[in-house]
Amino acid sequence: MKKVEFALSTLLPIMAVTAVLYFASQPILAQSSPDSSRNNASQQQPMPNDQNMSNAPSEKTFSGKIVKSGDKYVLKDGDNKTTYQLDDQQKAQDFLNKAVKVTGTLDASTGTIRVSAIDPV
Repeated sequence: MKKVEFALSTLLPIMAVTAVLYFASQPILAQSSPDSSRNNASQQQPMPNDQNMSNAPSEKTFSGKIVKSGDKYVLKDGDNKTTYQLDDQQKAQDFLNKAVKVTGTLDASTGTIRVSAIDPV
């Protein structure tokens, strides 16, 4: 009987302290959990602007010479011997047989540059 009393007198205070610490920490953990899960969720989702920018074709600069091909003005790339169609024939007409830099977006399926600007080199 003495052993049981000794065990209970030793274990009861330890168990009481453990229970108090456990229950005292629960509100703190419960309050911090939603905030941390919200932060994780916001970090995992990409920004809407990033998605729009990755889907939109980017403008590039193409160098070459404006020449006439049939009844259209095209950009002939001197390095690659590639010919690009130009969607803005009015701008291209002013640079016939001149070296230029064309800024725009390339529609790879048609080989057409959507012209933003044409500048002499």
